[in-house]
Amino acid sequence: MPRSTVHCIVHRVTEEVVAIRHQVIHLPKTPEDLEVVSRGFAGLARHRAFLRAAGAIDGCHIRIKPPGGPDGHCYRNRKLFPSIILQAVCDHRGSFIDTYVGWPGSVHDSRVLRYSPLYRQTVYPPPGHFILADGGYPCLQHPLPLITPYKRVNEGVAAQRFNSHHSRARSIIERAFGMMKTRFRAIFLQALEVHHTFVPHVVTACAILHNICLCAGDTMAPEDEPEEDVGDDDGEPALEATSGALWRDQLCAEVSALEEVPPDHDYW
Repeated sequence: MPRSTVHCIVHRVTEEVVAIRHQVIHLPKTPEDLEVVSRGFAGLARHRAFLRAAGAIDGCHIRIKPPGGPDGHCYRNRKLFPSIILQAVCDHRGSFIDTYVGWPGSVHDSRVLRYSPLYRQTVYPPPGHFILADGGYPCLQHPLPLITPYKRVNEGVAAQRFNSHHSRARSIIERAFGMMKTRFRAIFLQALEVHHTFVPHVVTACAILHNICLCAGDTMAPEDEPEEDVGDDDGEPALEATSGALWRDQLCAEVSALEEVPPDHDYW
C-alpha cells in the first residue's frame, strides 16, 4: 500500500474518532454521577475523608521523533528524549474525564496545568470537592482545588498516614496511563511515527478508545508501573502555602480522626 494512502487513512480515521471526543471524554454530568466517582475514590483510598475527591490528575510524556527547526530542543524532557505532554484527569475506574495535550516535553506539569482549560475555566470540580495530584503540582484551593501529598518525611505520623491513603487513590491515574500504553503498544512504546503537530490528535483518539474499551468491560493490567513525577513545584511554594495547605491539614486531621475502612467494606 502506498505510503500516501496510509497517511490519508490514519488521518481520516483519527479525525473521525476525535470528532466524538465530547461524547466519550466528559466530566460527570449529574450530581449522582459525581457521587459515584467520589465514593469510588473513597473506596480506593480506603477512607471516608476522600469522599470529596472528584478525580486524579497527572501528566504523561508521549515519545515523539525529534522535531526539526530552531524550537526542536524544547521538546526534550528531563529524561532527555523528545516528547509531548498529555495532561489527564480520570475517575475512580481509570476512565478519562478531561484531557489536554500538546505542550513540549521540557515544560513542567504545573505550567501545563496553569494554561489548561480545566484550570482557567474553573467549572470542575464543584465547590467542596477536589482533585488528587502528585508532588509535581502545587497544593491549591483556588482556582482549581488540588490536594497533593506532604513532601517532607518529618511531617509526622499523621501526614504519613494521609500520604498513604492519598497515594492509594491518586495512583489510579498512573494505572490509566499504563493501561492505555499497554493497549496501544505500537503507538506509545516507541517514538510516535507522525508529525509532532498531529500527535495531539492521535493521543486524544487513543484516550477516547481507552474509555470506550473500559465502558465495554475490556480492561487490562499495565505491563509495568509508570514512574511517579515528584519534581519541584516550578517556583510556586508560596501559592501552596496560602491556597491549599490549610485544606490539606484539615483532611489530614480527618484521616487521623476517622477509622480506616477495610478494602472489602461497603460503608455507603
